[in-house]
Order: sequence, then structure tokens, then C-alpha cells
Amino acid sequence: MNENHQYQYDLFVIGAGSGGVRAARMAAALGVRVAVAEQDRTGGTCVNLGCVPKKLYVHAAEYGSAFVQSAGFGFSSQRPSFDWQRLQQNKDKVIVRSNRALEGMLSKAGATLIRGKATITGKHEVTVADTSYSAERILIATGARPYVPEFPGSDLMIVSDQVFALPTLPKRALIVGGGYIATEFTGIFHGLGVAVTQAYRGELFLRGFDQEICSYVADQMRKKKIDLRFNCQPQRIEKTADGALQVTFTDSSALETDMVLAATGRRPNTAQLGLEGVGVELDERGAIKVNDGFQTNVPSIYALGDVIDRLQLTPVALAEAMNLVDRLYRDQKARLNYALIPSAVFSSPNIGTVGLTEEEARDHYPRIDIFSTEFRSLKQALADTTERYLMKLIVDADSDRVVGAHMVGEGAGEIIQGIAVALQAGATKTMFDQTVGIHPTSAEEFVTMRSKTRSITR
Repeated sequence: MNENHQYQYDLFVIGAGSGGVRAARMAAALGVRVAVAEQDRTGGTCVNLGCVPKKLYVHAAEYGSAFVQSAGFGFSSQRPSFDWQRLQQNKDKVIVRSNRALEGMLSKAGATLIRGKATITGKHEVTVADTSYSAERILIATGARPYVPEFPGSDLMIVSDQVFALPTLPKRALIVGGGYIATEFTGIFHGLGVAVTQAYRGELFLRGFDQEICSYVADQMRKKKIDLRFNCQPQRIEKTADGALQVTFTDSSALETDMVLAATGRRPNTAQLGLEGVGVELDERGAIKVNDGFQTNVPSIYALGDVIDRLQLTPVALAEAMNLVDRLYRDQKARLNYALIPSAVFSSPNIGTVGLTEEEARDHYPRIDIFSTEFRSLKQALADTTERYLMKLIVDADSDRVVGAHMVGEGAGEIIQGIAVALQAGATKTMFDQTVGIHPTSAEEFVTMRSKTRSITR
């Protein structure tokens, strides 16, 4: 495709995570000469230390509660024992298969995979293990890493990357943080029988999500005997004589536990890339600054995914990669639309969301209508559980368009994915009302909510 042989490669990608692999594969399939440098396993955080293993552990935790709930459906037996090492070993097999599959995809597309740490040594030059490569364009897709706050004893905490290699399952765990990673691991450990405390410095966890949804999830978690502590964060951790960890909080309370997990955010991986040498600009958090075309202030250098810190979600990195390839090699200049990106929190219970929160809608529209329903599902009617569902639609009253949809309950992510298509198509509340539901399902509640819960006028 490219006849310019001034450089060894047309595109040199640093990082074989979700975004980097997608960009490399799609570009190489178009005939672009592509190389990808990776110092670790292919797949990045998502495949190796994030989405994939975490969701497997979520499923494991759900099996724990399912065994208990099955009694209501006529099953009777002692609860099976849980083997932490077996879960880890089986998880590792899935990850190895994924690593190999990604490597095969790169090879099949015609991209060259180069093993080793890459450093940008010129505006058109990348060096890996003392070998320099020239490229017309360089794409940085190095992702992000866990951030750990510093205080006395903070070195005794582990981060999410280490959870998947813990030698034993702790009996007690403290999860520090209020984001989706912290909240998901709280549910995972609780579901596996660990006594869990989650501490967050803010008034309510999951900042940026709909507040009613967050409050509802907090109530559901407390009913499961999960210890949630808000307006609270550790200020000192000490190891006791018997190897336990003594944690002192900012509100002067204390807790003895066996493990402290710091899930306190992630920072872009921009260190030791050679960015300073070529003058690539970073923001105050260390993220790479890019324009709408993912181009840095150095015209030959691009960046996407978690390293630019727009939305740290795997599907967003994939979309950014596709958009970049379209721009560079298909002559398509459409900007990526970050509105209406659905997301899920695989907490206990699950959250699914797309569009505006109620708080955001209040600021965007002069009049909004809220439709919501809270109920116990048919499955839960026989199961021994306190868990309930909450579903919520936010409607612009003047246009009747649904601008936000939120859900708490089993399968929330699966259901919201379909709802996201409707919102992308500009569906109105009338269209939801005209849609026939599937009975008996929980999802049908989204098309049977007729009565307004409340109306808000700014």
C-alpha cells in the first residue's frame, strides 16, 4: 500500500495491549508495514491482569452464592469446597490461550512482533534491545499501571496486578478505593468467603456514576454483610507479631486484616519511553496529550488507550484504534464519538449504564422525567437472597428522547449493551413503550415502565 521505503516500517506500535494489537492488525491487513514492540505478554492489562481474569473471578464468586441459593430450587447437599489454586491455574490456561491467539492474529495480518522494551530515540526512530528501527509513524499504546498512595506502611499493600497470583486466599481483606476495580474486588472476595471491608475517602463510591444507583448498590452490599466505610481511608499500616496487618484510619478507627488491596486509581505508562527527548507533551497526570486524531504535538507520534487517559475502558481503546487506522490509511476523518459509551461494573450486584446520569441530565436539560422500578426477580423469589433489581430511564421531557439508562442486578451489562443500541439510534420513551417485552425476564421492565417516578425542572 505504501511505496515510501525511506523507513523500515510505516507504523511502529509500542505496546501489544488491546488498542495496540487492534491498530496493528487492522493497519497490517491493509498492507501497511507494521511492527509491534512488547516487553511482556500480549494482550496488555485487559487480557492478563484486568478484564479477562477479573471476570473469571467474578464468575467464581457467583458460583459461591449460587450453591447457597440452589436450595430454594430443591437442591440439597453440603457446599462444595473451594480450591483457590485450581481457579488460578485454570485462569492461567485461558490467558495463555488468549496470548497465543493474539500473537497468531498479528502474524496472520502481517505485523511483526518484536519482544523487548521500546524507547523512542527520535521522531521516526524506536530502539528495542539495542536495535533501532525507523518508522514513518510511531503509535504509543502502553496503557496504565496501578497507583498506590504513600503513607506509613503503604508498602504492605498489594495492587490489583498481584491479586491473580496470590499464593493463598486470605480470610480477611481490606479493599482501599471507591472505583469500579475496588468495588468489583470487594464483591469477588466476599463471594469467595472472605470477610471484606471496603474503605473509600469519599462520601459514596463509584464517583461519576448515577448517585441513586450507587446508593442502591451500597445498600445491597451492606445487606450481604459487606463492611463499607466511606469518608475513611488508611493512614497507617503495621504488621503484627502473628503476621496480620493492623490498619489505622483517618477517622481514628482501626481494623485487623490479612490483606490490604490498594485499588486507588491508575496512572498512564509514560515513564522511560523517551518522550522527553523528542518533546512529546504530557498533562498534569502524566497522560499523553493528543488531538482528535490521536496525534501528539510531534506530528509523527500518536497515542491511544489508557495512556491518553480519556476513558480507561478496553472497548474505548479498540474504538480509538479503529478510528486511527481509518484516519491514517482509509482517508476517513470522522471524529470518535465518546458519548453514549456503555459500561458495566461487575460488582455484587452488577451495574450497567449508558448515557447521562440523573445529575448530568439535570445540568443538560431544562426538564427531565425519571422512570424507575425496583423489584425482586422471579429467580430471586425462590433463592435465599436479599438482592433486588433497580432499573432507571432518564428522559428529556421536551423531546421525549431517552438520554440515560441504568440498571442494578444480575446480567446488567448484558442487558444494557442492547439498550445502548437503542440510545445510539435516538430512541424515545414512546418507542420503549411501544416495544413488546419478553416475559418472564428482568429486561422487560425497561419497556413496561409507564409511570413517572419524578419530574425535575431546572
